[in-house]
Amino acid sequence: MPPEPRISIVIPIYNEEAILHAAVVDLIDRLSELDWPYELLLAENGSRDATVKIAEGLAERFEQVHTFSFGQPNYGGALKSGILRARGEFVICDEIDLCDTDFYVRAMDLLETNRADLVVGSKAMRGASDERPIVRRVATKVINGMLRASLGFRGTDTHGLKAFRRAALVEVARSCLVDKDLFASEFVIRAERSGVRSVEIPIRVLEKRAPAIHLFRRVPNVLKNMARLVYAIRIQG
Repeated sequence: MPPEPRISIVIPIYNEEAILHAAVVDLIDRLSELDWPYELLLAENGSRDATVKIAEGLAERFEQVHTFSFGQPNYGGALKSGILRARGEFVICDEIDLCDTDFYVRAMDLLETNRADLVVGSKAMRGASDERPIVRRVATKVINGMLRASLGFRGTDTHGLKAFRRAALVEVARSCLVDKDLFASEFVIRAERSGVRSVEIPIRVLEKRAPAIHLFRRVPNVLKNMARLVYAIRIQG
């Protein structure tokens, strides 16, 4: 295994055969300009296409790429597992259809200068550019509104790009009880409640492909997990 990386980049992947190889090769090319010691963890979860084979091929080709399979379609479970597997001092959580190295640079500046322990890339705050279809933008606003009303969330976004100091947040990740779509929300809200120094920065979101799971198919699980999230934080603590 290569030496300990300073930065771990965790990317959940699900049925990504169309873009996975090109996205990873392009990301590695852009990271080479930054000269960071890093590892790239591809957290596969329940793919039914050639995603696993492509990810394994990338891991064989590039020593900094590692892949594992969570075993079921579960974005949050795969992301949490990737965070717990990460070896870097800093962890960056990204999406395969974004791979936003501009966010990496801005977030690392805040972390390395000790101005934050958690940086959240917000697609909903002032200065952000959310170029997704309107139904997806509305869904983000609805979920954020529900989080504010039910759990007192004070930020503008929980899902998507994040970067953090592993030592400050790994136990927060370990303590999260909800998976799938709302693991990321629980992670950010628990960090906020524990007093972790958190900063939001605006990002541009321009997805490379349609969501792997249709938005309206996700609604029942999101509502169920929202109830689980409120119970986990309000009752279980």
